[in-house]
Amino acid sequence: MDSAEYEGKIASRFAAFDQDGSGYIDREDFSGAAAALLAEFGTTARSDKGQALYNGAEAFWQGMAGIADVDGDQRVSRQEFVTGAVKRLRDNPQRFAEIARPFLRAAIAVADEDGTGVTRAAAERALLVLGVGAEAAAMVAERLDADGDGRIHEEEILAGFAAYYVTPEP
Repeated sequence: MDSAEYEGKIASRFAAFDQDGSGYIDREDFSGAAAALLAEFGTTARSDKGQALYNGAEAFWQGMAGIADVDGDQRVSRQEFVTGAVKRLRDNPQRFAEIARPFLRAAIAVADEDGTGVTRAAAERALLVLGVGAEAAAMVAERLDADGDGRIHEEEILAGFAAYYVTPEP
C-alpha cells in the first residue's frame, strides 16, 4: 500500500472516532462512546466497571491527543489524525493498541457478561453502539475470534483494533 492509499485508509477511520459528527475528535467523543457502551450493556456509570470505562476513555483520549493534537486545542482534526498516524503509528501499530488498551480492557469487562470472554454477539452489539454498520459489525465480530473458540479475548481485540486503524495492509 503506497503512502496516499495508507493516508486514505486512515482518513476513513476518522469518522469512527468522531462520534458526534463535529468534524473533530475530542474528549466528548470518548466519554460519549463510554456512555453508549454502558447503556447498551445495562452498566451504571458509578459502578466499578463504569468508572473503569470512563477512566479508560480518558486515557485513550489523552494518548490520542498526545500523538495527534499538534496545535494543542484539545481536539484532533481529520488532518491531525492522518498525520499523527502516518508519522507516529504506521511502523508501530501496537503503540496505538497500547494507547487504547485501558479503554478496550474496560469495554471488554462491560461486554463480557459471564466472565468467560466476550461473545461474538456481545462484540457485535458493542460495535453497533460505536457506530459500525450492521453488516460490518457482524463480520468484524466473527473475525475477532481469531482462535475460533467462540469467545473474543483482550489480545484478539487489541490485535484487530491495531490492524483496522493503523496497519498499512489493505
